[in-house]
Amino acid sequence: MNDDVYSSALAQFAGKRVMVIGDLMLDEHVWGAVERISPEAPVMVVQVDSEADYLPGGAANVANNIRALGGEVRMVGVVGDDEGGEILRHVLAGAGIDVSGVFTDGSRPTTRKTRIWASYRHSDRHQVLRIDRESKGQMTQHVINLVSGYISSLADKVDAILISDYAKGVVSKGIAEAVIAASDAGAITVSNLKPRNVSCLSGIGVITLNEYEASAASGIEIDDPADIVRAGWKLIEDIRCRGLVITRGAHGLSVFDSDGSLRHVPPIETKVYDPTGAGDTTISALTLALACGLDLVAAATIANCAGGAVVRKVGVATTTPAEIEALLGQQIRDGK
Repeated sequence: MNDDVYSSALAQFAGKRVMVIGDLMLDEHVWGAVERISPEAPVMVVQVDSEADYLPGGAANVANNIRALGGEVRMVGVVGDDEGGEILRHVLAGAGIDVSGVFTDGSRPTTRKTRIWASYRHSDRHQVLRIDRESKGQMTQHVINLVSGYISSLADKVDAILISDYAKGVVSKGIAEAVIAASDAGAITVSNLKPRNVSCLSGIGVITLNEYEASAASGIEIDDPADIVRAGWKLIEDIRCRGLVITRGAHGLSVFDSDGSLRHVPPIETKVYDPTGAGDTTISALTLALACGLDLVAAATIANCAGGAVVRKVGVATTTPAEIEALLGQQIRDGK
């Protein structure tokens, strides 16, 4: 496929409407300095010296990635009746993301991950502690009904539906039924599922898994490329999905299509500064590319370049169509 096709698709990212459903998280970063050891216990005392930074995490980070790529996003998920939920709604709305599908479940807290960063004397800051607040239990039936009703009412008004599963309780039978109904009606549906939830979405469009998840979901231990192939075809048969993309880190992507075709997309040759969040960027670009009408291999090629662009950055980051296009051009020139 020539670069004009890719360039045209990237230009169409702007304005594509994507509904992102999944486990919302608030990432909180607190900055300070270590001044002494506590007299109460052998632990550091961190003197906080700046206000906390708040970033969208989990499915909210996927939504943020799609927005950065030019897409219009409807965020669907659940927060607690707490400060974290208010902050997360504010952060998402500030990024231009529609939060009318973010519902409150008073029986659970907003998933909130607080990272404490501290320096000592003149050293660089390092993460010294992470505090997690979360519930992995299922949502109340009332909230499940609200979420599934929202999905059903707006599924025909978006170009694609993306499920971002972090196994925190949002992906459930009721939610899955609403998404599968949308998929059966012709909606483009893409999911990155945790192994325990793969069976919930049998018959969905495209699923992405990393090697570890593919191994766990298929029951096949992956030690070499032949194992990847066996696991991939078993999952295609078991899940009855249209396509499967297995992300393989430094080995690129393996793309399985239900028509029986298999393609390995080579890795991007680039310096990796931080792989954090690369999976979110990859599935975001994959979804937008499919929404633009590209076939699965072409969409995976764009997604691979999106992941390659974001690992060049430190921390949870996003990329742009221009950065993806630059890497695509490099891949095409190199004959990959």
